[in-house]
Formats: sequence, C-alpha cells, structure tokens
Amino acid sequence: MAAPLGLIAGNGVFPRLVARGAREAGVDVVAVAHVGETEPDLEGEVRACTWIRVGELGKMIRTLKQAGCERAVMAGGIRKARLFSGFRPDLRGAAFLARMRTLHDDKLLRGIADEIESDGIRVIASTEYLPRLVPAPGVLSRRSPKAHERSDVDFGVRVAKAVGSFEIGQTVVVKNGLVLAVEAVEGTDAAIRRGGELARGGAVVVKVSKPQQDLRFDVPAVGPETIRLMAEFGATVLAVEAGRTIVLEREQMLEAAARAGIAVVAVEAPGETHAPPASGGEHAMIAVLRPGSTR
Repeated sequence: MAAPLGLIAGNGVFPRLVARGAREAGVDVVAVAHVGETEPDLEGEVRACTWIRVGELGKMIRTLKQAGCERAVMAGGIRKARLFSGFRPDLRGAAFLARMRTLHDDKLLRGIADEIESDGIRVIASTEYLPRLVPAPGVLSRRSPKAHERSDVDFGVRVAKAVGSFEIGQTVVVKNGLVLAVEAVEGTDAAIRRGGELARGGAVVVKVSKPQQDLRFDVPAVGPETIRLMAEFGATVLAVEAGRTIVLEREQMLEAAARAGIAVVAVEAPGETHAPPASGGEHAMIAVLRPGSTR
C-alpha cells in the first residue's frame, strides 16, 4: 500500500482542494490542521486529521512520521499575527524559532521545510495535484481592462515588486497612478478594504510574488473572496502575476467578477517570464505562515 501524503493545512479553501485533488489521483491524505486557522470541514476530505496549535512543530512532524508519510505539502496560510497571539510552540518549535534570526516568510518556510525533510519527509509541490490553478498570461475574465486601468496595473506591478523586496507584502491598491494601500502584516483583505475606502470606486488591485520569494513553499493566492471584497468597495480590476499566483475556485471567482464588472488579468512582471509549475518537488507551495486570507 502506497504511503499517504501529509497535508500541513493552514486557512482558506486551498487545503481542501489539495486533499480532494490528491484523493482523486488515488493518493491517501493525512492532515495536520491548525486550531483557529484551518477550516473544520477539511476533516471530511482526508483519511485522518490531527489538530495542533501554531508552533507545535514537533507534534506536526511526529504525526506525519507515525502515519507513514514520505511526502508532505504545505497548503493554506497562517496569519502572522498568530506569532503574537495564540502561539503555543512545543519544545521543537521553540528551539526552531530560537535559531531563526528573522520572521520573514521565506526564511521561516525554508526553515520549516528543512526541519520536516531532516526527518525523512520530502516537501513537494501541492500543485502536483492541481496544476490548473496557476494561470498563464492573459485576460481571464469576460471584460478586459481599459487603457487607464492597464496603466495602473503596470504601475502597481512595479510598486508591488519593490515593496515585496523589503518583505512587506504582495498586494497594492492603485487608482490614477496613486498608491492607496500596501499590504502589510494584516493581509490582502485589509489592504483591499483600506484602498477601496479611499478610492471610492475604480481601484485596481495588484497581487504579485515577492522578488526573493521561494515558490516551492509560498505562492500568492486569490479567489472568490478577493472578488467579493473588491465588488463591495467598487474596485474594477484584479491583476495577478502569471505563473506565480494560484487562482482558487476559478469558475466561481470569474463568475463573480462578471457579475461585478471586474476585469481579471494575469500579467508578467518586468524581467520575468512565465513558467508553468513543475510536478514533483521542483516547484511549490503556499505558506504555512502567510498573513491574511488565501481565498
């Protein structure tokens, strides 16, 4: 009997999609879920689900090893605010954080992956079972951005890349060449709310990967909730980075965009070219410590 796949689950719908995709491929899934983050209905998608508190790294790895997992995926976000509230590290988790000199996402994720792999469990790409989630360049929605919106998209991509280089966030909200909001530790949803309130309609939301982002573990994500928030505040365009962003529940998201008149486009950042995610362990996944929503 094949070894089960270990699923390290954060918040949002993505862990359920990964579990469902793996199951449809005939792969058994054993999950480690985070109290206060992971949605309870994940339990219905997996063979077994163990609940831990954020920071219980030892219990996480022990659970996967006892289940016989040889591979694991990291899917869904953990709000970084959990590091300051509701954080309950076990001995291994505390020792790990003591060795870390930064709380930057990329270094945390690489460190967590190294800890998991040091116990013989290979961290692989969760897109291995859901390759269609990553869009190629082009207009995804029924409506294309207008010329002035395209200009804001181009500007927003440059700003978001610059902001990302300082490990601040991945999303900016722009209107008429002005930056209205920048995502920080509070997450994408809060940035959309702040920018939307200031814009009073017509805002452009741009979400990209950070220049130094390790896409094996950390891929930006958007979904129906992103469109719902944008519609609430009258935003008109969502631009994501082609080949480096996950689109969750694409059909539902694009239908919601059509109803709201929102254009959705996947663009290439300057100096970067589109490359589809590889299978196996060469590309991959969403952060286990990401601020904000992954929906």
